[in-house]
Amino acid sequence: MKVKLDENVSAKLLEVLRRGGHDPDTVADEGLTGRPDHDIWAAAQAEDRFLVTQDLDFSDTRRFMPGTHAGVLLVRLREPGAGALVQAVSAVAEQFDAWRGCFVVLSERKLRVRRP
Repeated sequence: MKVKLDENVSAKLLEVLRRGGHDPDTVADEGLTGRPDHDIWAAAQAEDRFLVTQDLDFSDTRRFMPGTHAGVLLVRLREPGAGALVQAVSAVAEQFDAWRGCFVVLSERKLRVRRP
């Protein structure tokens, strides 16, 4: 699956996702660092990419309604360091294809999937 990593997600995930058969890119690689959320969203959707982010602005399912996009994984960890984030996302990355078009929230204790 084509995946876009937001600027608040460690680029250390790139290799993990590639090994898992995904096609990841980053906001930083595209020169979108510091740009408004709507620019990040537009870039992800123009490329039909599943967005991985920690940005709560993407949590509004009325604005980012499941089924109207390639998918969003919102990572909400209590200790959101790069290592914890890589470990958490790596553990669920094989499910990205099944989450196409979904809004997914990942925390240490819970995984919620809102389907179209």
